[in-house]
Amino acid sequence: MKRKNIYIIILAFVSISFSLEAQVRYLDRIRVENQTAVNENDMLLVYLDLVLNQLQLNTNEMITLTPVVTANGDTQSIKLAPVIINGNRRQKMVERGLVLKNRFLFEQTPQSIVQRENGMPQVVHYSATVPFESWMSDASLSLQEAVTSCAECELGEGQQLVVQRILPPAYIPTYKLTYIVPDVEPVKQREDTYTATLNFRVDKHNIDRNYMNNEAILTNVDNVVTELMNNKDLTVSDFKIEGFASPEASVAYNKALAERRADSFADYLSKKFNVARNRMKVSGYGEDWNKTREVIAASGIADKAEILRIIDNVSNPDARDAELMKLSSGSTYQTMLREYYPKVRRTEYTVSYVARAFSVEEGKKVIKSNPKLLSLNEMYLIGQSYPADSKEFKEVFDIATRLYPNEPIAIINSAAADIEGGNNQAAIDRMQRIENDPRAWNNLGVAYARMGNFGKAKEYFDRAAARSDNDAVANTEELQKVEKQSPQQ
Repeated sequence: MKRKNIYIIILAFVSISFSLEAQVRYLDRIRVENQTAVNENDMLLVYLDLVLNQLQLNTNEMITLTPVVTANGDTQSIKLAPVIINGNRRQKMVERGLVLKNRFLFEQTPQSIVQRENGMPQVVHYSATVPFESWMSDASLSLQEAVTSCAECELGEGQQLVVQRILPPAYIPTYKLTYIVPDVEPVKQREDTYTATLNFRVDKHNIDRNYMNNEAILTNVDNVVTELMNNKDLTVSDFKIEGFASPEASVAYNKALAERRADSFADYLSKKFNVARNRMKVSGYGEDWNKTREVIAASGIADKAEILRIIDNVSNPDARDAELMKLSSGSTYQTMLREYYPKVRRTEYTVSYVARAFSVEEGKKVIKSNPKLLSLNEMYLIGQSYPADSKEFKEVFDIATRLYPNEPIAIINSAAADIEGGNNQAAIDRMQRIENDPRAWNNLGVAYARMGNFGKAKEYFDRAAARSDNDAVANTEELQKVEKQSPQQ
């Protein structure tokens, strides 16, 4: 008569004993101790001791205990070598079968075959090694029991049971990012530059509000300056006014004309807004060939390539006019005078002012409406007032780099914010321009570490640590912990 009972026991990696329901035949009499499972050199090593002291086994019976590693979720599994525990008579039958090699062959080669000496202390030291696979990092170990009591019985399959991990959870490193507190800006001097493309009658320099579209242009000037003058968050200090002329006529004539027109604009601002002329720096730069070239290059004018060639290759500015007039029997030049030169004639005015200091709460509003009034230090403090994983946190540091694109501290802090948000490649790309700045090395190391490029991470951590960067020293230790549990590449 054949009897087959299959049970499963959970192996938790703490000191435990089996506690199963009453119908379990033998597992409640076996104790598991010293359980260990480790990933070492890409091999999964499993160790445990099976204490048989309480086991009373019938002489004809055989227990097959098979450790099974199963991915949590039952997607993959692997059976380890079993342990065979026999009663006295069954042990002799197994030994005879093994000698004859035609009976009692096992599905897997047992790790050990032992005879139970009832009533005597007995421990089976179990160990097994299999290649480590990535799914084993989130797997469990179960012990399948199959009991047979006659020579013809085949080993039964155990039932799987979701149990505790066989390995500790993956180590999650805590890398320290570098944030640099910017210096306080004692006086927040700012300036904004605007352009007024006023129209002047031929050879005239006086401003006529009613001429062509000057009304709209001056209305815009009035609005800009009024807003600045009335803004309580800043104090206007002075104006810089620069006049530019289109390149028809001589260089000397155009320079004098541009100066007079710039003076006219300064007079307009002085009277309109009661600004003393000694607060205005006025300059006339004359004809602006750079602007002319820019306007032509962006146009669809006939002879464009030839116009650009003349501008680039005829060194004498006055001689350029003569060459340009020859194109297409003068029609091209007339088009330039009519459609493109008016865009070159302009007055640029720069308003300088001092912005007041802002508290963090005030700055949260200003950064949305007029962020250039804030210093880099104020932006930093605003950013740090938000959780590191928040949208607002990253936005603040992004704004800082837009306003201070060449400031290394802004780049380093913004890269740190990128890393906080998981944008590691964006952080690396951002810091490429300052790759030789030692203050960026720790953050570069963190970005590479989080991307799994441990070699590059170590390189930057070592460079930073060599310059006494304590964060890099701590990050190196974190990296080593991660490397110890990672499979070899």
